[in-house]
Amino acid sequence: MKPLFHKVPTQIQSSFSARHDVLANFGSLWHYHPELELHHVIRGKGVRFIGDNIGNFSEGEVLLLGGNLPHMWQCNEEYYQNHPDRKVEAIVIHFLPDCLGRDFLNLPETYLIPKLFEKARKGMKFTGRSRTKLIDLMHSATSATNMERLIILLSILKTMAETDEYVSIASAHAFYNSNEMDAARINKVCTYTLSNYKKEISLDEIASIANLSVTSFCRYFKLMTKKTYYDFLIEIRISHACRLLVEDILPTEVVCFECGFNNVSNFYRHFKKVTDMTPLEYKRKYLHRKAAVGI
Repeated sequence: MKPLFHKVPTQIQSSFSARHDVLANFGSLWHYHPELELHHVIRGKGVRFIGDNIGNFSEGEVLLLGGNLPHMWQCNEEYYQNHPDRKVEAIVIHFLPDCLGRDFLNLPETYLIPKLFEKARKGMKFTGRSRTKLIDLMHSATSATNMERLIILLSILKTMAETDEYVSIASAHAFYNSNEMDAARINKVCTYTLSNYKKEISLDEIASIANLSVTSFCRYFKLMTKKTYYDFLIEIRISHACRLLVEDILPTEVVCFECGFNNVSNFYRHFKKVTDMTPLEYKRKYLHRKAAVGI
């Protein structure tokens, strides 16, 4: 997908931005920006798109995204109903690689920082004690002033650079150029798919949403995303299935139909292909990991 360039709001007389957002939802803009983004979800659930990765997000998640790595947080449907008690909340820190000065990264003491920025090109999801420490530092960053802000940013960079408690999110793709018409079209396709993934979506139907013939749409979507539309639709359905499985409320057979699959065997086959696990293996692994890290 070709994302839209997004101009990150700057804070006056500040070397980096740290804000605490409470919103109805996170919007649905597939975008990129040159700033690195450290993102902590305090409240909210849904599907996130980062580079070529589609996954679920929920409370407690802490991610670092490299500069120009496209991303979007698409909340669950209930967050778009304007319910006064249904809000999302996040702490978001944006900073440029040279925000502390061009010579900062050349200092012998900071040799790990450029390596961190390189790892961030794929996106990093932090776990364990590092995640807990980063959350505390991010909260402090939103209210700190003057030199205290810089000390906190250095502590954040040190924590991220020295830890091995993280997993990479996407493959090493970066997008720098975008076309407004392409971005608007692909956003329309994504929005429609996220709203209708539970039902059958024919190629005729989705091609008409993109205002293209079926042949042109298939060629266009593959060019833009490096995958077929049906592969994309399956990933969306499996992503929602993963969320329902770890919530551990519905039986697997019900999850299957809730996510748009028309039979259980088809669901199991696609789930195994996308996650390399069966639904039961996925549920057990996630719940065990959740218990181990205390989230």
